[in-house]
Parts: sequence; C-alpha cells; structure tokens
Amino acid sequence: MPKPSGNAQDPLRRYIGRVEAFDAYCRSPGYDEILGPDGRPRSIARPLWDHLCRLGLPALRERQLEADDEVRSLGLTFRTFEDDSSVDRPWPFDIVPRIVDASEWSIVEAGLVQRLRALNRFIDDAYHDQEIVRAGVVPDEVVAGSANFRPECVGTRLAGGVWAHICGSDLVRDEHGRLLVLEDNLRVPSGISYMLENRLVAKYVFPELFRSYSVQPVDQYIGRLAELLASVSPRTDDPRIVVLTPGIHNSAYFEHAFLAQQMGVDLVEGGDLVVPDDDTVYLKTIEGLERVDVVYRRMDDVFLDPEVFRRDSLIGTPGLVRAWQAGNVAIVNAPGTGIADDKSVYPLVPAMIRFYLGEDPILASVPTWRCAEEAARRHVLGNLSSLVVKPANESGGYGVVMGPLAAPEAFTHVARRIEQDPAGWVAQPMLRLSTMPTLVEEGFAPRHVDLRPFSLLGPDGAYVTPGGLTRVARREGSLIVNSSQGGGSKDTWVVDRSIELVEPPGHPPTIPDEPAPAIGPGRRAEMAQ
Repeated sequence: MPKPSGNAQDPLRRYIGRVEAFDAYCRSPGYDEILGPDGRPRSIARPLWDHLCRLGLPALRERQLEADDEVRSLGLTFRTFEDDSSVDRPWPFDIVPRIVDASEWSIVEAGLVQRLRALNRFIDDAYHDQEIVRAGVVPDEVVAGSANFRPECVGTRLAGGVWAHICGSDLVRDEHGRLLVLEDNLRVPSGISYMLENRLVAKYVFPELFRSYSVQPVDQYIGRLAELLASVSPRTDDPRIVVLTPGIHNSAYFEHAFLAQQMGVDLVEGGDLVVPDDDTVYLKTIEGLERVDVVYRRMDDVFLDPEVFRRDSLIGTPGLVRAWQAGNVAIVNAPGTGIADDKSVYPLVPAMIRFYLGEDPILASVPTWRCAEEAARRHVLGNLSSLVVKPANESGGYGVVMGPLAAPEAFTHVARRIEQDPAGWVAQPMLRLSTMPTLVEEGFAPRHVDLRPFSLLGPDGAYVTPGGLTRVARREGSLIVNSSQGGGSKDTWVVDRSIELVEPPGHPPTIPDEPAPAIGPGRRAEMAQ
C-alpha cells in the first residue's frame, strides 16, 4: 500500500505501520471502495478503517470465525448443484462492510425508481399497443422475437399498469468511481434474504461500529414488501397472501421460506393451491379451502400454470393464470414480466426512459452491444478477446465468456453460437470493477465487488433498500461474484456523513500497543434494528 505522506507523527501512518496485515494491503490499480489513490482511507470510510487497524488481524480473524458461527446458527445457506446432486452450503460472508455515502445513494434511489417505472411502461405497452415499437424506438424483434414474450398475456390489464413490482438491479462501480447499472432482474429477483441476514451478522460482529456510525436500516424491507403485496390484492379486507415456491430443491428455497416466515404468510407449492370453475384461487387447508388473494411467485412463468404454459409442469397450479386474468388474484411479479428482463432489452432502457417518461436517465448504463444488430455483431465478433459476451437469457453468471481471460477455443465456440442465434447474445466492455479489502488466508487483499439493491413499486409509491447485497469475487482477479460461481458477500452500509461520527466505545483515539481482543457473543435481540 502506498505510504501516507505527511508528518511522521501522523497517527494513521504510525498504526498502519504497526499492523502488518494492513501495511501489506495493496489496493487495486482501479477504484478501491475504502482507500483512495494515495493509500489513505476515503473520508466516509475513515472511522471503519481506523477501527479495523486498531483491532489487528488476529482479532479480526476471531470475528470472522464468530461471523461464520453465526451464519451456521441462523441456518443461512445457499444451494449449489454438483455431480447431479444438490448441496446446501453456509452462506459466504466477509466481515469488512462496504460503505456508501447517503448523498450518493439518494441519486441511486431516484435512478432505480426511474428505471423501474419506465420498464413497467414498456411491459404494459408490449402487451397492448406497442407504441414504442411503432415509433421505431425499440425494434419489433425485441418484443415479438423475445423468448420471454408471452402471447397469453396480450390484452391483460393490471392496476396502474404495474407488472414488475419487485426489481433487483445489479450495479458496478468503474475505475473512475461511477456507479453504473449492469442489468435489471425482474422475473424472480433473489438475494434479499441474504442482504437482511448479512446485516444481522454484521451487527453481531461489530456492535460498537453500529453505535458510532449512522448506518441506515434495511429491515424496513419486509414490512414494505408485505404492504405492497396487500395493496395489489383484489380484495381489501384482510387479504390472504402466499409465497409460491417450486420446492425444497430450488437453489433459492432458503429465501422463499425466510420471506414467508418473516411476513407471517403461508409458504406453498403448486399442489397446495386449486382453481375451480369460479376462477378463484384457493389454498387447501385442514379446515377446507380458503381463498388466496395474492401470490408472490418464486418460479419462472413457464412452470406457473400447465393449462397455459408448459403442459408438463408438475410444480405449477392449473388455472392460476385464468384466475389472474379474471382479476380474482394478483401475481407478483406478473407473468410476462420477463420481456423486460432480457439482456437485449437492457441497452434500450435509456431510450425507454426518454420515450415514456420524457426524462433523461439519472443513472448511466454499462455500454452494451446487441448482437442482433449487424453493425454491433461485427464489432463483437471482431473484438471477442476484449469483451464480455453474455447469453441474453441466462442468469447466475452461466454462459458468460470474459474475453481477456478466456482461452482461444472459447472464442471459436461463442462466435459460432452468436452466428447461429444473434438475438440471443449481447456484449459489454471488460470493466475494471471496484474492489474491497477482503479477509483471505494471507490477510487482507482487494477483491472485486458489485451491488444488488432491491426496489419495490406499487400503488402507494416506491421504495429502494438503503444499500443492498454486495457480492464479492473471493478468488484473486476473478470478476464473477455469484455465489453459485464461488462468490461471497458483504454487508452494505449507507451512511450519512453529515451526522458526526464518534469513536467506537472502548477504543480511545490513542493507538494501543496490542490489538484489541475479539468481542464475545452478544445478544442478537440487541442488534436487531
């Protein structure tokens, strides 16, 4: 790490020089979320970095072990599929939090709400008049040719024209420090449970920092989600809400169960619901059939209803779409939402914002080439070694070819696939993503991160989580942050720097000769917010 300049009595220089792990930390050549180009902590992160240095590596390793134990005690897991079998693994959590200035976050919030409003206008337009296509702003093949366009949804009217009530957007910070939108996840966005549980674990590990930092709470999300689901119910009196899961073998089952439990609603599978001839959804209970008003679905469109989509689906509910189109049940997010969750739609969102809202985009987007366009395709095929090439309809990092890191045979394979199905591929520049100090075997090392905040949009307005799920690529040099691909996570703190920060209790401004001891177990109830 570059040495701080200035007087030798500078306390930062004195104590960093005495803690080997921090002295050895070498920030990345790009943008580091904690340290500036001169090696000094950024102003918003100074109290955090000071505190980490005071604790020292041995105490921080103890706290990481405590965090790992807390993850296991919470039953916080994610599912991977290996050798034709599924394996539940403890959720990978790194104790060093990410800090974002509240003034910057207010801009991000406005930009995410703007995008979600425009995307909903596009979805509604796609299933009705297709004005944006007739105006030549969006090519016809983006709508009619999309694998996620559902002809069965054409003409369906929804309250307020809102189809996507929940969105998980992926943001990255480039080497210049700009937060850019990488993509929008609208079909079945996941990760919110891990964001909420990350906060509990962080409070368990660093209770003293939460007493000194003005960290905005994230636990409001559950109440906001419950209010949103109730607000779209066709019945106003005590609506019955259920979370519809594909079952325990789904990779996100932990989250399905978590959200149902937190909201106090039923977690159901397709066979638990029935739709008789009255086009109403009922839940089978030991006391008989009970009407369901809102289905928060956590499965893809094609499996929802074998009467309408895949006839061989064994996890859906026959008649569910029929009840939805009759206005007797709300489905969140609505079937057909995936039309706006296609990576080939992503580069058109700024134009949608201008077309539907008459506004300039608040947030910048990562430049993206749609291979369906001939000029873009030629550019991509001629520059595969310097681009990130992605299948338009995959998620979880699968199928991605990172040009600068790929083997030559990968270029031949992906070029052939692009030629066979141009509309199925997009490409983006290889960004130098920002990094964060992350605890690894040898100490602290920079690892690339992204950020997934969650947005809600309903009749009563919009809400964006303060921060979100920071995902971290735990392997050196890797840009893949997905947990299914070996990534981990960090808590994300949105902090108001206008509020005076105080020294963490028990740690006076003078630098101790020995690292402070690790904290003992605390009461989680005291840490809940």
